[in-house]
Amino acid sequence: MQPIIIVLIILVVLVFIALIKTIQVIPQASAAIVERFGRYTRTLNAGLNIVVPFIDSIRNRIDLREQVVPFPPQPVITQDNLVVNIDTVIYYQVTDARAATYEVASYIQAIEQLTVTTLRNIIGGMDLERTLTSREEINAALRGVLDEATGKWGIRVNRVELKAIEPPTSIQDSMEKQMRADRDKRAAILTAEGIRQSAILTAEGEKQSAILRAEGEAKASALRAEGEAQAIRTVFESIHAGDPDQKLLSYQYLQMLPKIAEGDANKLWIVPSEIGDALKGLSGAFGNLGGGVPGFNTGTERREQPPVD
Repeated sequence: MQPIIIVLIILVVLVFIALIKTIQVIPQASAAIVERFGRYTRTLNAGLNIVVPFIDSIRNRIDLREQVVPFPPQPVITQDNLVVNIDTVIYYQVTDARAATYEVASYIQAIEQLTVTTLRNIIGGMDLERTLTSREEINAALRGVLDEATGKWGIRVNRVELKAIEPPTSIQDSMEKQMRADRDKRAAILTAEGIRQSAILTAEGEKQSAILRAEGEAKASALRAEGEAQAIRTVFESIHAGDPDQKLLSYQYLQMLPKIAEGDANKLWIVPSEIGDALKGLSGAFGNLGGGVPGFNTGTERREQPPVD
């Protein structure tokens, strides 16, 4: 009985292993390559799949999701014979599991080497300044070459990014000094422009102030002149309205003579010819008074003086 039990146990184990090999569960976004006696048979897609045990075998399981692969820095020589280290990142996706398995031995290594050689070709035609400022151009050229070469491998390159472009240390120091000098230059230009603008605004303000001040003085002078003219006109009209005679005018003229002579600078006083007419008018005024003014000779009578012995 024992040999039969052992045989049954072996058959049960073989059946269990056969069932396990018959049922293949493929995860979502994955694929599996099936070979029969070493020859490609079919590609298993996501889900439950049935294969012939001990005849069909799974060659390779491939992830169909987009993959991100960073490559180590690669030294590249520019057109002006400077060595720069460039880090790259490749975003790719397997579109044909069969081609990715049989068309290339290792598509990751193939993409890396193709990226390095393509970078050297592209950067070799650029100088350092253009290399540092043309990342988009380098990415587009690199992606075009990779996409064309990897298409037959069942690979689609979605994006190529340059993580870093590191020039030599001496070049970095020179670039930093140049950038610092440019910043200082721009700062000096902005400062000078600010001073110039401030001077212009100050001069413009002084000009406007002077114009407004001159206009104010002109208006004030005009108003003063107009006021004086109005005062003279009022006085003149008042005098004419009062109808003064020649005697009053002569008296007023004599009253104004002391004011004309005031001042330390008046060292020479010129008596106008009208003063004689004024004195005559006053003489006539006092002569017409009843009895005259004692002690004042009007010139109309002469007093006899006794002869002197």
